[in-house]
Amino acid sequence: MATKLNSMRLLERRHISYQVYTYSYNPEDPPDAVEVARRIEQQPHTVFKTLVVTAGGTSRPLLIMLAADRQLDMKRAATGCGQKRLELMPRNETERLTGLKVGGIGALALSAKRWPCYVDRGAEGLEEIFVNAGQRGIMLGLAVGDLRQVLNAAWIDAAN
Repeated sequence: MATKLNSMRLLERRHISYQVYTYSYNPEDPPDAVEVARRIEQQPHTVFKTLVVTAGGTSRPLLIMLAADRQLDMKRAATGCGQKRLELMPRNETERLTGLKVGGIGALALSAKRWPCYVDRGAEGLEEIFVNAGQRGIMLGLAVGDLRQVLNAAWIDAAN
């Protein structure tokens, strides 16, 4: 990789160690998170996708990180975030607000936006977690505790 991404710079500023994992993909048909896990040779329950949700049209976005092999349970996630209701942000709106392409959205890359961030409790027992670096084709592996600390992320039950 020729240049560092903002997510990597953030981790380096905080003296947090990480590993870079890359994978190839077709830009017309990027892989889902389970396929990304396979391509970087990791278990799907350790590879976390970042979903962008809102608690209504007027609220700022929330980031929910969820294992590749799990599905978001909107009611459970809303309760965990202290909201009455959550909505998954539409793809075009997500890409416009984040400046990132779906399939390349990573909470570390969005940390400057200071959006509230939540991690599904499925990561609680893991030592290492794999998350998107903010660009399709690039994942980062780091300690779960380090990820939560740098993002000021709270645990929630978000999966069904």
